[in-house]
Amino acid sequence: MIDLNGKADLFYIGGHWIQPNGRQRRPVINPATQAVFASVPMASKEDVNHAVASARAAFDMFSRSTLDERCALIERFDKAFARHRAHMAHLLVEELGAPIDLAINAHCAVVEAHVADFLHAARSRAFEKAFGTHAQTIREPMGVCALITPWNWPPNQIALKVLAALAAGCTMVLKPSEVTPLNAVLFAQIMDEAGVPPGVFNMIQGDGQGAGTWLSQHPDIDIVSFTGSTEAGKAIYANAANTMKRLSLELGKRCFAPTFCDRA
Repeated sequence: MIDLNGKADLFYIGGHWIQPNGRQRRPVINPATQAVFASVPMASKEDVNHAVASARAAFDMFSRSTLDERCALIERFDKAFARHRAHMAHLLVEELGAPIDLAINAHCAVVEAHVADFLHAARSRAFEKAFGTHAQTIREPMGVCALITPWNWPPNQIALKVLAALAAGCTMVLKPSEVTPLNAVLFAQIMDEAGVPPGVFNMIQGDGQGAGTWLSQHPDIDIVSFTGSTEAGKAIYANAANTMKRLSLELGKRCFAPTFCDRA
């Protein structure tokens, strides 16, 4: 197993690696061998509250950062990710069952492609636009984001959500899939190495019934970005209703594709 320096037993909150309050753990299984090779802690409600409070406290400062400062942070992340590229790839072999060439040339490569795309998009977007002398639109950071990602293409999904939030000046709590949680630990280490300000990026572990529910119901979460099943998306939609959260839901189901022996 790739050495995570004991960080797999911890959460990243407020710029520090902390001991979780929750005592439950979940095994991590290599799908290629069905062997249990690690386990991670499951967040308690107190852990979720701690992470959200950290993101909320950091928002006022980070929302006033300049676009140049945020792009510089993303560029530092890119350099740090490159240093850990091989580690990330081998981790995906273990917890996702991905072939090593796919892990390197697809899973890791797409993260680096996203960096370039987000930097271009951020620098080419007009955050303020005047309409003559009578009106003006100003795009402002939305607030604290709950980022809930799926087990498939995990670093891709994490990067898509985290980099977008960083570019926009939002703070966040990441909850990766409990099926592939370890790449998120390495991702958090890379964020820390890149010098992300304390509280801007927070990472906890948990399942949908626990941490996912508490995040989507939390009054201090302003937007939930979720990729996963339609059933879970419906639950998040309902959970977010009372606090009128903004939602970004990318939902799917198992889609069967019959293949016939006489196919062309």
